[in-house]
Amino acid sequence: MKTPQQLQALIDDGVIEEVLRPLKSGKEAAVYVVRSGGEVRCAKVYKDMAQRSFQQRVQYQEGRKVRGSREARAIGKASKYGRKQQEVAWKNTEVDALYQLREAGVRVPEPFGYFHGVLVMELVTDAEGFSAARLGEVELSAEQARQFHAVLVEQVKLMLCCGLIHGDLSAYNVLVGPDGPVVIDFPQVVSAGGNNAARTMLLRDVNNLTANLGRWAPELLETWYGEEMWELFQAGDLSPDTVLTGEFTPDESAVDLDSVRHAINDAREEALIRQQGREAAAEEEGY
Repeated sequence: MKTPQQLQALIDDGVIEEVLRPLKSGKEAAVYVVRSGGEVRCAKVYKDMAQRSFQQRVQYQEGRKVRGSREARAIGKASKYGRKQQEVAWKNTEVDALYQLREAGVRVPEPFGYFHGVLVMELVTDAEGFSAARLGEVELSAEQARQFHAVLVEQVKLMLCCGLIHGDLSAYNVLVGPDGPVVIDFPQVVSAGGNNAARTMLLRDVNNLTANLGRWAPELLETWYGEEMWELFQAGDLSPDTVLTGEFTPDESAVDLDSVRHAINDAREEALIRQQGREAAAEEEGY
């Protein structure tokens, strides 16, 4: 295959030895299987976003720290320079999150460096050594679904303890490795303490996973892990050692419980529709 221009720069610098094959391509990045350091890894090449996409990401950007006051002012004005700096910050966000989360023990791919706008990281494989399938592409037993749900809720909790929320977590941002689920794709990661939509995004992340795995183990649909986590987080009582129960009692004097239930069910139905759409799109693209 013809070596992409962005990866040729890494070959010239000796970061990677060769590009083996494309792995997947999406709206924000293309991922390639490469040989680096004598090992098979993957390289994520970020694409430049169009103005439309830039505007759509405003809700994720709230609360993020920007390196330098000049850059922060330019981003705030949405000038040409500001948009360029926002793109740089957007690409750096995933790199920073991966290093932080890996250090905290979250099940994410190991990063090996960020070079010329390309993230080189661990290639997650299955038990046979092939590229791991996404969670939304595999069939599970009820017991497997319960186990995966427990593991993923634990990862969401550990992320929240780091002050981060994935922001777009679903069965298509989770790979199934030989030792269980691995969470991927963090360019939209959200600041739990600095974003007004943090709670909504956390609940959406958990509901997306629950909706998918609840197809195999319906009892999961009756759990409230997102609500439980957020309440503990707000109270300053959430820690990596916190044992979650999935139980949550809303303040019925302040909350319309039926409305909360309907909202959660709507979110789960929406998640299933999104998953079906992604499945259809993946089939059309041939991966």
